[in-house]
Amino acid sequence: MLITRDFRPSDRAAVEEVLTTTGFFNAAEMHVAMELVEERIAEGPDSHYRFLVAKDGGITVGYACWGPILGTESSVDLYWIAVHPRCQGKGVGKALLLAAEQWIREEGKLRVYIETSSRAQYQPTRVFYLATGYVVDAVLDDFYSPGDGKFIFVKVLSPE
Repeated sequence: MLITRDFRPSDRAAVEEVLTTTGFFNAAEMHVAMELVEERIAEGPDSHYRFLVAKDGGITVGYACWGPILGTESSVDLYWIAVHPRCQGKGVGKALLLAAEQWIREEGKLRVYIETSSRAQYQPTRVFYLATGYVVDAVLDDFYSPGDGKFIFVKVLSPE
């Protein structure tokens, strides 16, 4: 049974394992992801970053991380959704996204932005976002490196 809950410091190693096992993230991306985890651990609920973890049978199978966009009234960046490869395609990512969107709504935010690479390996990720109601708001060619652009997705949430 899948359960999503707020992040706890004891989740650090499991989140790192999920990130590592996906095989998607390069060293720089891993460094950034773990910096966000470390900040959340250091600052607790006062952190800028919000986290949800997905557990199945007590085992962490995925996580999501987002935070408000400073200087905006109602916008957030969804930084990461990562699901362990053995659980991909089983609804874990969608459950995390829906739970995150609910939390985002409860914080009074209604615009969710997601950035992802244009590399071929991210095609399933882009399809996932489109299938969950996000639209491509912009594409920045060669953003990350030559041949690796940035897709920016947005979804406007309906207020409760």
